[in-house]
Amino acid sequence: MSAEPIIYGLIFVGVLVLVEGLYLVAFGKSISLNSRVNRRLDMLNKGGRREEVLDQLRKEMQQHMNAKSIPLYSLLAEKAQKAAIAFTPKQLIGVMAGLTVIAFFGLTIGTETETPVRIMLSIVIGVGAVYFWVSTKANKRLALIEEQLPDAVELMVRSLRVGHPFTSTIQIVSKEVQDPLASEFGVIADESAYGRDVGEALKDMAERLDMQDLRFLAVAVTIQQQSGGNLAEILAGLAQVIRARFRLFRRVKAITAEAKWSGKFLSAFPLLALVVIQVSDPNYYDAVRDHPYFIPACFLVGIFLAVNLVVMRVLTDIKV
Repeated sequence: MSAEPIIYGLIFVGVLVLVEGLYLVAFGKSISLNSRVNRRLDMLNKGGRREEVLDQLRKEMQQHMNAKSIPLYSLLAEKAQKAAIAFTPKQLIGVMAGLTVIAFFGLTIGTETETPVRIMLSIVIGVGAVYFWVSTKANKRLALIEEQLPDAVELMVRSLRVGHPFTSTIQIVSKEVQDPLASEFGVIADESAYGRDVGEALKDMAERLDMQDLRFLAVAVTIQQQSGGNLAEILAGLAQVIRARFRLFRRVKAITAEAKWSGKFLSAFPLLALVVIQVSDPNYYDAVRDHPYFIPACFLVGIFLAVNLVVMRVLTDIKV
């Protein structure tokens, strides 16, 4: 059996680890998604002025969507924004280029693949690894925010009931909860301190993160500001709705798990069968390996396997 597929996989994993290592070296542990001491407070404790910290966090939150005009970067911009990647777009593109070069040298040393194929695989590994890393960060961050949001809203309710104004409740949430939600609410608290409307800031955060529960919160606050009413009772009801939606989402996720894993298994099974056949009988495909349709057929099978994953994902993507 050829060792090249294993080398491809090891290079891809190595590139992923290298990306994470570069990020930790550049920005330190304070960038972690679920830090007990949130990143904003950590930056303030290290001597950063409130205005400087606010400018840096807002820049990190907006820089990727502002760079959507860069060719091909638009595919990554939305994910990078949701993940709040501190790398600038230029730095992220530079990381892709550097990893592509590293992957090319790794393929050159470890395999005997032809040069055009090595170049293509290097680009796929460099760009694909960064996209996979950013996508994983974004999904994990959004999941943490969804999980933290009901507790944050209930904390706001308790603060309002003891007499704190709403802007103070935002500040309390930014100090009491963990990241990533703490830094998001900290930015809103700082913006409101400098004169921005709280409802507008909440709406901007909801649209940036593309979260329905945050849109509910922004609408509730905006309506209360315009027409009055008991905001504590409104938010208490909203917290119950968010928790109910969260439970329903978990239930739907459990119900659709079988279909999702079935799609993954059906796509992975041909590849596993190929590995088993190559191990048990390395000469099994020798009779057809030189056939002119062999390589196109391999590409066609790969496309069908990818389409199977996409179709199963669409079928099980149920909005709650």
